Amino acid sequence: MIQTKASLVEKKGLNLIQNLSNLNEPVNRNFHDGLNFVGKLTPLRIWNAIQLTGSYLISKLTKTPFHAGMPTSISLEPTTSCNLRCPECPSGLRSFTRPTGMLQNETYQKIIDELAPRLSYLIFYFQGEPYLNPTFLEQVSYATRKKIYTATSTNAHYLDDQMAKRTVESGLDRLIISIDGSTQETYEQYRIGGDLEKVISGTKNIVKWKEALKSKTPHVIFQYLVVKPNQHQLDEVQQLAKTLGVNEVAFKTAQIYDYEHGSDLIPTIEKYARYKKGVNGQWQIKNKLTNHCWKMWHSCVITWDGKVVPCCFDKDAHYQLGDSQRSDFKSIWNGEAYRQFRASLIRSRSEIEMCKNCSQGTKVWA
Repeated sequence: MIQTKASLVEKKGLNLIQNLSNLNEPVNRNFHDGLNFVGKLTPLRIWNAIQLTGSYLISKLTKTPFHAGMPTSISLEPTTSCNLRCPECPSGLRSFTRPTGMLQNETYQKIIDELAPRLSYLIFYFQGEPYLNPTFLEQVSYATRKKIYTATSTNAHYLDDQMAKRTVESGLDRLIISIDGSTQETYEQYRIGGDLEKVISGTKNIVKWKEALKSKTPHVIFQYLVVKPNQHQLDEVQQLAKTLGVNEVAFKTAQIYDYEHGSDLIPTIEKYARYKKGVNGQWQIKNKLTNHCWKMWHSCVITWDGKVVPCCFDKDAHYQLGDSQRSDFKSIWNGEAYRQFRASLIRSRSEIEMCKNCSQGTKVWA
């Protein structure tokens, strides 16, 4: 009976995390991390999630945008800068048309102060390497004091002993470490300019300080972007994670920008490919572009300079729906630009350019 009750709690906790978590990051599979997340929920945050879910389902049913509640999860961009040159990343390619820079504390605190009462999940990531922002961990600590579940994604090149200790002390709940190979030769084929030994050393530092400070956080995830050059090392990276004391491994499919004519990065393992070859010989995305998107109801992305954009597929912030530095967030979230964007999704999602390469955002409470 005890095991049955624990399983039910775990299932509900993981369901909440799966549907409230933001962006294209790993779903939580760990019981203790699930309890940590659920423990930060308040009656208002739970009610907010109910409002969002109800309004989303009503909108799907009526095919008319209706919205209640505030974001339950957001992504904040600490910086657009990055030390690596990954081939399918605007930061790595240095190809942004929008301004680049660092998230300032004044901008950050204004956003958090307004959203914190209803906000359940905050990921410090969009583009760039978060640890390049010198105030990044101060910003994590600020959210921790407001009892918001926090996460970030890093290439782990800056996790020296002192930074690892500060990371654990900040209260960060989840640390996603990108590791796309179990040998340097494989790793550097995608993480161009990267050093696998630094990734391993940084991971060891985090695990060491979790033990030294008797902290259960951050929950450490090895995120493995499966591409053709590294698809032969899936088992090896799982063994490496186990050896290092990493909590879990998440395999992620890769977004390819010019996929129609194929790419050397598309894996041959069908399970890990977002794309398939059509009868005409051209490649196409597997995902069906249904005319709705849960992300447009429960989450958003805010760039380093306060611009509000719909989701993580808008890398260059083409679809700016407001500026959080010039107006309060509630006005943006319930404003005409957002209403029209949600309406266009319900009318014809395939007409929105960034949605054509999307494999996310279509399910809620599945």
